[in-house]
Amino acid sequence: MRVLVFGMNDNPGGIESFLMNYIRRLQGQDMQFDFLCNTQIVAYEEELRAMGCGVTKITARSVNPKKYKEELEAFFKQNASSYQIIWVNICSLANIDYLKMAKKYGIPRRIIHSHNSQNMDSKLRGMLHKMNRKKIDQYATDFWSCSQEAGEWFYSDAIRSGSKYYVIRNAIDVKKFTFSEENRSRLRTELGLEGKLVLGNVGRLHFQKNQKFLIQVFAEFKKLHENACLLLVGQGPDEAMLREEAKRLQVEEDVRFLGVRSDVPELLSAMDVFVFPSVFEGLSLVSLEVQASGIQMFATDTIIPEIAQISDKLTLVSLDETPERWAQRIDEQCGRQSESEEKRENYIEIFRERGFLIDEEVKKLRQMLEQQ
Repeated sequence: MRVLVFGMNDNPGGIESFLMNYIRRLQGQDMQFDFLCNTQIVAYEEELRAMGCGVTKITARSVNPKKYKEELEAFFKQNASSYQIIWVNICSLANIDYLKMAKKYGIPRRIIHSHNSQNMDSKLRGMLHKMNRKKIDQYATDFWSCSQEAGEWFYSDAIRSGSKYYVIRNAIDVKKFTFSEENRSRLRTELGLEGKLVLGNVGRLHFQKNQKFLIQVFAEFKKLHENACLLLVGQGPDEAMLREEAKRLQVEEDVRFLGVRSDVPELLSAMDVFVFPSVFEGLSLVSLEVQASGIQMFATDTIIPEIAQISDKLTLVSLDETPERWAQRIDEQCGRQSESEEKRENYIEIFRERGFLIDEEVKKLRQMLEQQ
């Protein structure tokens, strides 16, 4: 079986991590996954090619609409007959050209997979999403989402009540994120964090992730803990603005922009508190990873579905609260204690029961792909 995948971009964020969690376990098991990408830098490209996955790059519509259309048409005209499935992973229905081309050139199964629950782009893209939402069933045959909320954002009630709608969990390898004192000590030394009270966040630097508010929270927290510092892991369009905000609040020396990192599990062990004030999410992969690590986590009270609220170290806070109040809430509970071995095993069982354990969920995804 050959599957054409869209959804791998330049930034190794949530969708990219989700795809890699599954592809690493499925590629080569009578399944061939190839990627069609519209960025010249592709997250995990070297690893994908090493696994035997094909990676084809075309021009993005936003860069050159004419060239994009020509290259997209040429790709499907030449290659569509090789694929039984196209699997489109996106956060908005603003562009469904990949599904249209797949239908035009005869790919029989066309899966659309929702990974977000609100518009994270411009008003124009929001309008295009609403327009395409009304006709998505003309082009897709299967309708997947990472959560019920993400399904509601993409699909009509009729689609979600049908037999072709399915929620695919953003499952993780829980043991990979288990707290490690060795990693904590090593990274804190490497990053010069000895004696620091470390707050952290992992995510694209983008208004959805709300790091500007986080920096404001940190500035208030810094008044309570002089030894505090903030690690921001990720890249994105808001970086310059966030640096300016840190400078305005006079905390620029204690806000560390680490960029994209391949050692997120180890970095979580180095943190004392994870702060996650996103405006909205589909079903955040990092929220599961943080809970698996056993560290204190403070998150917006609307972004983590109840089924994904696993750790008793998770505290939900409203964005209606001020940065000062967020800082106070963190201060009240910021003492870090690593979980006991028994508790970690309990977490693994909870992850399994709720459908977030990758080795269990990959079997279900394989069955879904093999359906006719």
